Amino acid sequence: MTEDEEMARHSLATPMRDRTEAGQYLAQLLSAYRQRSDTIVLALPRGGVPVAFEIATALELPLDLQLVRKLGVPSHPELAMGAIASGGVRVLNRDIVAYEALDERVIERVAEREGAELQRRERAYRGSRPAPELRDRLVILVDDGLATGATMQAAVEAVRRQAPARIVVAVPVGSAEAVADLRQRVDEVICPLIPGMLSSIGRWYLDFSQTSDQQVLDLLERAWRREADAGGER
Repeated sequence: MTEDEEMARHSLATPMRDRTEAGQYLAQLLSAYRQRSDTIVLALPRGGVPVAFEIATALELPLDLQLVRKLGVPSHPELAMGAIASGGVRVLNRDIVAYEALDERVIERVAEREGAELQRRERAYRGSRPAPELRDRLVILVDDGLATGATMQAAVEAVRRQAPARIVVAVPVGSAEAVADLRQRVDEVICPLIPGMLSSIGRWYLDFSQTSDQQVLDLLERAWRREADAGGER
């Protein structure tokens, strides 16, 4: 581990200022991927976009999106019983489904609602811009944290269906269970902060205010303009 990486890990022992700072820390841990022509950073909207923007900017990598939506338990929406991703991907946490005694009709109603929101975000964020080609590329998936890990699992499955060369997951904070599970699913997990007990992701940020659609659009526009300018210079 380099000195920069060690400093970044040590700094994350206390709550981060915001998602921008979290992305800057992660960029140090991902420095080996700087300017790699085969690599792309994919953010999980909305909270993952500010984090991924800092990584893509620091490492001079292209930025794009992997659309996902959590399937929340109706009586406790913050608890994920699963997640969906673009491309028709759905993953379920069978333990939570069984514990909450959720039948298929309930799951379908939640999935239908979240599917509509996923499609809205796809149109709002991407517009006519085509989805990136991932075959044979190294993909870095980024979010602002992992609780159950359901949304990241769905993102991983959606990416894997496109035959990438390698999948790396990068998050600033995550539960031990979610990180351990993902390490069985992807090539590498970068998660510098794994608390002994993760009560909530927001606990590890001083500012964990919701990321708006407009913030997502602004960051994407900046990233895509930088990418276009770099292509013109080449």
